[in-house]
Parts: sequence; structure tokens; C-alpha cells
Amino acid sequence: MIVGLKGRVVHKEPSLVHVDVNGLVYEVFISLQTFSALPKDEVSLFCAHIIREDAQLLFGFLDMSEKKMFERLIKINGVGPKVAMAICSTYTPAQFATVLSNKDVKAVQKVPGIGPKSAGRILVELNGFDAEILVANGANPSSSQIFSEASEALEALGFKKDKISKALSACDGEDTASLVKGALKLLQTI
Repeated sequence: MIVGLKGRVVHKEPSLVHVDVNGLVYEVFISLQTFSALPKDEVSLFCAHIIREDAQLLFGFLDMSEKKMFERLIKINGVGPKVAMAICSTYTPAQFATVLSNKDVKAVQKVPGIGPKSAGRILVELNGFDAEILVANGANPSSSQIFSEASEALEALGFKKDKISKALSACDGEDTASLVKGALKLLQTI
């Protein structure tokens, strides 16, 4: 099982990268989040190795929390590696944690290849996983509750869930009040 690669980037596209590891070149599928943060020469990737009857596939991530999110998503019935990578490309782990804590079906449906039925299943099966993602990102476990409280406060002020999710994922705050304050500034510009 391949769990990581460290080597030189010889070719890259938005959905994949070729990594030369001591003369052996691996094709690794990546998310758009990883692609945008990919260094030009040396790279170290966390990998998920999927073995199928007809192929062996490598999926690479610069961030361990993104890898954990991917691995959790592919365990859901009806969500394969392609859809999981589409989710990883659409949302960072912190943004996806906010979507999960808000139970925002429309935000999940924005991912290419996910309809209303699949979005509902993803939200049900990942119930409580938002706290795990935030902890993996280095946040304390109560961050999920703080994001949830901030989201509820902004909803009470009349803002829509999708705009709230975007604004909160772009904010840094240690308590509900600072998150709400930061999100309000962003929501005025959206």
C-alpha cells in the first residue's frame, strides 16, 4: 500500500501530477485545491492507494485533513473516487466542515456529479464528521459548535445558508462573536 510519495514533479495538469521518485514515475490524481498549492519542483504528497480489478490508482493530497476527508467520502455508498475528488476540488476541508455543520444540501449539490438524493445521503452519513475535520485542521473540538452558533446567528439576521457558508469558511475567529463580526463584513461585499 502506497501512503505517500516524495519526489520531483515532471508533469502536472489540474487533475493529475506525474511524480518522479528516484527514476520511477507515478501518476497521481489530485484535487484542484492541491493543484493550486503544488510546488514547481519537489513535492511530498499524502496518498490514498485504491486497487481495483482493472487498475491501481493513486490520489494525492498536500494536506492530511484533505486525505482523511477523501477517504471518509469514498466509504459512502454511491460516492466513488471521482465524486470524492470533485468534493475535494470544490471545498477545502474547513469549508466542507462548515457545509456539514450547517447541513447545507444546496452547497453539496453544487459539486459536479451530485444530485439531491446523493447530497442528502452524504449529509446523513457524515453527520458529526465536521468536528473531526476541524480537529484534523488543528482547531479545537468546540470550533464546530462555534461555527454552528455563528451560522445560526447570521441566519437569524436573514442571510442565506450558501452565503453564510462561504463567509464563515473565509473567517478566522476564536469565538462566536468574532466569527459573526468577520462574516458580516464579508457578507456586505458578497
